[in-house]
Amino acid sequence: MIPNEKEILVTRASMPSYEEFIAEIKPIWETAWMTNMGEFHDRLKDQLKEYLKAENLLLFVNGHMALEMALQAMNLTGEVITTPFSFASTTHAIIRNNLTPVFCDIREDDYTIDADQIEALITDKTTAILPVHVYGNVCDVDKIESIAKKHNLKVIYDAAHAFGVEVNHRGIGTYGDASMFSFHATKVYNTIEGGAVTFKDPSLEILLNYLKNFGITGKESVEYIGGNAKMNEFQAAMGICNLRHVEDNIEKRRLVTERYREHLQGVSGIRLNAIKQGISQNYAYFPVSFDGFELTRNQVYDLLASHKIFARKYFYPLITDFECYRERFSDLELPCARRAADSVLTLPLYADLPLEDVDRICEIILSAAKKGKQSV
Repeated sequence: MIPNEKEILVTRASMPSYEEFIAEIKPIWETAWMTNMGEFHDRLKDQLKEYLKAENLLLFVNGHMALEMALQAMNLTGEVITTPFSFASTTHAIIRNNLTPVFCDIREDDYTIDADQIEALITDKTTAILPVHVYGNVCDVDKIESIAKKHNLKVIYDAAHAFGVEVNHRGIGTYGDASMFSFHATKVYNTIEGGAVTFKDPSLEILLNYLKNFGITGKESVEYIGGNAKMNEFQAAMGICNLRHVEDNIEKRRLVTERYREHLQGVSGIRLNAIKQGISQNYAYFPVSFDGFELTRNQVYDLLASHKIFARKYFYPLITDFECYRERFSDLELPCARRAADSVLTLPLYADLPLEDVDRICEIILSAAKKGKQSV
């Protein structure tokens, strides 16, 4: 690495001021109520329902447990069609519910599941589709809904990347039977750790509340095999604070994203994230596909790291190539997903990233490419 250069991480958590958070949590010392769905938990739940335009919403300790328990509550069996181009959590949640993932390839323009290929994967064992909104890009929700209705399938969205995104002013969490949101520290909006499920059927609320509290249904009654997935009061308080600032943070992310585009749009061998009409963006990530560029994705990654700039190969490897799944799934034909896994690099993006740092990142990439051309 080059000494004395400024370190830039791929992401940085958005936080309220110290004073704001301390003032928010002060009442916890008066009540000593730190978990088990207290006042802060309930306030945040109501605020998020309004912000996400969702009629039904429950909070969880993290996004993974939210997804895992949403699947459990659906009482699914057999096969679930999903994408290999996602974080490990998506497939893990399927497997841990004793379900079989069936992997569908992705679209090259926005990295979401290719809805045109879903129907060919449906069998008499298929009970659900679990698509992923990737980098804030929205799946083809209308086509997926049509397929699900035709074949009587449940649709559970992994919306970990899609907080606040809307399609024609409709909250993304209102599509499908349920959607999971992640509030991890690295996300657009965070509760330190945390997550939520939005859902269509209001009767699921009682069951999900039982499942996230060990399956306990009464003082002396445990009717379900549940877990401990409750969001605590400190997480909820952080979420209440961060929700006050989320629109400002999204606007700051927009400025960072536009600065990247000013430098990289139209550069040969670089493909940027697709922008679609009618969809509000949350600027969650800045994925760049290096395909035909003077440097490979891995060379760009190493070059930036040598300057203490830490981008991320996100998602690499494909889920089907994980050690725990390789023997079962690595021989599948998923050409678009594999190209994306081998070519996409997410560049640093967070609300407080200075624009001059964006300039520096792009200058390093483009200057190296020029040197490469000159040496040929």
